[in-house]
Amino acid sequence: MKNIQRTLVLGCSLLALAGCGADEIVSPGTSGDIIINNPTPTPTPTPTPTPTGTQVTPAAGCPTINSTGGLTDAGTIKNNAVGEFRVCELPAVIDASDTLRYVPGVLYALPGRVDVGTDRGFSSTGTSVTLTVEPGVIVYGATGRSFLVVNRGNAIQANGTAARPIVWTSRDNVLGINDDGSIGQWGGVVLLGRAPVSDCTTGGVNTAASPNANPNCQQQLEGTSITTTFGGANSADSSGSFTFNQIRFSGFALAPGNELQSLTTGGIGSGTTITNFQSFNSSDDGAEFFGGSPRLKNVAIIGADDDSLDVDTGAQFDAQYVVAAQRTSGDNLIELDSPDGAATPIGALPKTVMRVANFTFLERSNNNDQVVRARGGAKLVLADGVIDTNTETCIRIDEQLTQDQLTVAPSPTFLSVVGDCDPAKPVRGSANDATTDGQVAAAFDANSNIAFTITLTGYVNGTGENGVTAFDANSLSTFFDTTDFIGAAKDGAAASSRFGGWTCNSSILDFGSANGACTSLPVYN
Repeated sequence: MKNIQRTLVLGCSLLALAGCGADEIVSPGTSGDIIINNPTPTPTPTPTPTPTGTQVTPAAGCPTINSTGGLTDAGTIKNNAVGEFRVCELPAVIDASDTLRYVPGVLYALPGRVDVGTDRGFSSTGTSVTLTVEPGVIVYGATGRSFLVVNRGNAIQANGTAARPIVWTSRDNVLGINDDGSIGQWGGVVLLGRAPVSDCTTGGVNTAASPNANPNCQQQLEGTSITTTFGGANSADSSGSFTFNQIRFSGFALAPGNELQSLTTGGIGSGTTITNFQSFNSSDDGAEFFGGSPRLKNVAIIGADDDSLDVDTGAQFDAQYVVAAQRTSGDNLIELDSPDGAATPIGALPKTVMRVANFTFLERSNNNDQVVRARGGAKLVLADGVIDTNTETCIRIDEQLTQDQLTVAPSPTFLSVVGDCDPAKPVRGSANDATTDGQVAAAFDANSNIAFTITLTGYVNGTGENGVTAFDANSLSTFFDTTDFIGAAKDGAAASSRFGGWTCNSSILDFGSANGACTSLPVYN
């Protein structure tokens, strides 16, 4: 049978707002009798719209899984605009390979922290437990402290489709009481692996002077009170596949300054697939990558309240086709760091390297001074990109050891990058003076222009962007495609095929997606 999708907006009617709390939805009502030929009628409230179409009905029960304890039937949850769902709570530990099947009328809930397998250690091989999530599945955090952790040596296979993405979201989103300003309502998704990291939690730190100070260098996950370790020696390690996924309204603070992101990775290897991923309204970073060798394509980071992309602790990071649009209270579009080290000027090894190609950055923040910030001696490479700013500094490079990386191959390091940067200070060097600013400005190639007139429509190139000669990003990494354009989307057709079907829309950025608003749930027949 052909799958037909309909998106139903979840939410309280305007007339019922006074009765809508965090756990309550007011039922749609109807007006009273119509009075005819009454010269002074009492005004009748406008009727609350009655839902149209077939409403969701809860499944009779929860599917069966293999893990100890199975799924717990937690009753039903109702939204009057959409219908009623059976809530199936996951056990605290997925201890056997399992599948979350798409079943009409079923939502899967994370009652708190849910672990996929247990940590298998630094030098383990193979995969122990795999959690598979079918296209169209919706998983939500039942509490603020709910999050999913795929532990080192285990895997996730969460592969949606353009027509049926997988949605990870909050209870309030399910109830329909969110708006485009809602953030931080549950934890998020964490993927851990056995690829190299720096800034070791225990033992010595690997440096140029002492490269084997800690041959088993590993780190502990931030944002959780339980010791959770990642890292290893296999840069090609696989933590599974994560394609066509939306993560919404995440980033709950487990403690002050101790938050999760929508997607957090630690030591994942290049064997991990992450494509067609959207983060929406994360209260911390849109996504953060600690160490490892993350590889991403088709990425949409929308409405982050801190940095859109945060890369640190030795990550060897490649991403292509990236759209990032900040909320007005957000921070940088990119924050890049690498651990300094007292033992050596170069700091801990491996040094972080971040390469991003075919990106469109929409800086809407009123809360910071630059769009991209690098420090700690990290190496930053940007190619084929568009930076649309609030007339801010486009690139800030902190510390001389970070500026020194600008001359390390590839050099120049900003390749076919354009932006409407602050005319008074388009770039900023470590000492914020003319000499160091000039060193940063010299890192742009001849096809770049940091006094560019933006002609974007939303995030889609206009004639100005399409007039810029593209750089062949494939020469930087075989992971990158060779393209003949800068930015994330050359034209409307490319935007529709790359981002238009599986994303959700908001006032922050409208993708024109058939999956509807980020404040609604996709429902399938």
